[in-house]
Amino acid sequence: MSLQKQVMDKMKEAMKSKDTVALTALRALKSAFMLSNTEVGAGEMSEAEELKIIQKQVKQRKDSAAVFSEQGREDLAEPELAEAAVLEQFLPEALSEEEIEQVVKVVIEKVGAEGMKDMGKVMGIVSKQLAGKADGKAISTIVRKNLV
Repeated sequence: MSLQKQVMDKMKEAMKSKDTVALTALRALKSAFMLSNTEVGAGEMSEAEELKIIQKQVKQRKDSAAVFSEQGREDLAEPELAEAAVLEQFLPEALSEEEIEQVVKVVIEKVGAEGMKDMGKVMGIVSKQLAGKADGKAISTIVRKNLV
């Protein structure tokens, strides 16, 4: 079952249970899927593209929550985090730092990277391998640590 179908099913459940937080998050995600589907030249979306859209939606909510928290607006941050949690259920299990580091070390060895000048090469390969399983910021931090 495609992720879009799963989102629609969860949306129906949220409507029946009157879960407004979940409904808001799922409607926004459905809207993002529809926008992506209607782009010029866009065909059927792959699961990787769907995951990328979900990750973007989760990241937006977490970033908003961080800004609200910095400004002392916990009343606005909490719903954002709740929506992010609803959307995260559609993402695969995130890898731990140790697992990401193992992949990074293998790629560095395979590519023969010798310093920060090779960071782009390593990031490109690792990001493709871990698409949907790890946050780009976490990957970047670990690559930097291992390329020094």
